[in-house]
Amino acid sequence: MLTIAGLGVTYAGLRALTEVSLEVGEGEFVTIVGPNGAGKTTLLKTISGTVPAAEGRVTYRGHHLGHLRASERAALGIAHVPEGRRVFPSLTVLENLELGSYRRAARAGRGEALETVLALFPILRQRRTQLAGSLSGGEQQMLALGRGLMARPDLLLLDEPSQGLGPRVVEQIFETIDRIRRERRLTILLVEQRVVEALELCDRGYVLETGRVVLAGSRDELLADARVQRAYLGA
Repeated sequence: MLTIAGLGVTYAGLRALTEVSLEVGEGEFVTIVGPNGAGKTTLLKTISGTVPAAEGRVTYRGHHLGHLRASERAALGIAHVPEGRRVFPSLTVLENLELGSYRRAARAGRGEALETVLALFPILRQRRTQLAGSLSGGEQQMLALGRGLMARPDLLLLDEPSQGLGPRVVEQIFETIDRIRRERRLTILLVEQRVVEALELCDRGYVLETGRVVLAGSRDELLADARVQRAYLGA
């Protein structure tokens, strides 16, 4: 579904990614882990079109994305849930969710998608008329994830969904992501610093350090890798 080949990105005057290559197959759950500053967020922004690539190719279902704007990539079925949640604080929960279904392919099924999201996150049903800015951090993350699902995407990009959340809320978020994956067979590319939780969810993963892919493998291979255990698992 998604192929990245030799991707290089210079962001804010600094080299953020160098010769990054990876693949995400249809229906796969792929995780990218690594330390702060590794280029994980930049990678997702480049895929979704908010940061330009200096070299290399991003190909989605046979489409070379280099010349496409972010809105055009979204229209192809790519939904990006950014780090920091980025909800619209002065709009209600319901208005935020409805904004997620702006792409043409999602409009006809807006009602069905809304019911699906509210079933996944019952608290959002209770808060549907409340301003998004008044929600807790965990509720805002649920709203951001729900808004992404409202687009009825084929590829969901998730950037640090656990950021700034307590352990209990993080567990709930990851359980919901796993449920979405199992029930919808949605293709997911997850960027995450919580290495154990992220790798346990995925089919395959990549380790990104200083803008380069340094390891790749299946969930079990990465969890068993001595370098991953030393650097990220405290072994």
